[in-house]
Amino acid sequence: MNKKAHNLNSSSIHQNSHSSIIQSINSIELLGKDGVVYIQHNGELYQLRQTKAGKLILTK
Repeated sequence: MNKKAHNLNSSSIHQNSHSSIIQSINSIELLGKDGVVYIQHNGELYQLRQTKAGKLILTK
């Protein structure tokens, strides 16, 4: 599946050729206007943020 081919303006669920389901969410929806979201995973808190250059950084 070409990741660049899907609509970048909305969340979506795709099925690839191996019959597994791939869920995607637009980074703007995920990060919000401040460009940061906190994620709890296995009892730990992580920060996902967007840099000024548009890259994503996940930190513990």
